[in-house]
Amino acid sequence: MVDFDVVDLPEHDAPEPGDTAPDFTRPLVNDEFWEDASLSDVAADGPVLLVFHTMAGAFPATYVWNELRDRGVPEDVQAVGVSISSPYEHKSFLEERDVDARLFSDPAAGVAADYDLEHDLDGMTGVTEHRPAVFLLDEERTVQYRWVADEWPDFPDYEELADALAGL
Repeated sequence: MVDFDVVDLPEHDAPEPGDTAPDFTRPLVNDEFWEDASLSDVAADGPVLLVFHTMAGAFPATYVWNELRDRGVPEDVQAVGVSISSPYEHKSFLEERDVDARLFSDPAAGVAADYDLEHDLDGMTGVTEHRPAVFLLDEERTVQYRWVADEWPDFPDYEELADALAGL
């Protein structure tokens, strides 16, 4: 059994419903390849469920993506993740977890900084990862729904998220 402490996370200023989510360009990984893509280009193809998660393979990322896979995301909503993991790690994660999503690679956590979702890992000097968060965005990147973790580990209310997805 893994033993860990629950950590209270500091206040944040992440985008709220009605705000325009910051745009960014990073490598976007699918089950076959990756290429640079911007969030605005992805959103132009339809609503986006943007999931900030821990490193690929860490139990919180695995749990969140397993829940989303098992509960299902509507076909007209694009499930897109972002974490510090490399494109290679993301590709392996997508294959191993059978996740129908694309994942942005943000190793320097610049996107986390833009969204005020940085989480400095205790005991790992110089390692910052993404604070768990979920944003439902429309085609203009307007935030329709937001959930941001208050502690680590923490997970979204999946029923509330399902209601937000159904109401889009």
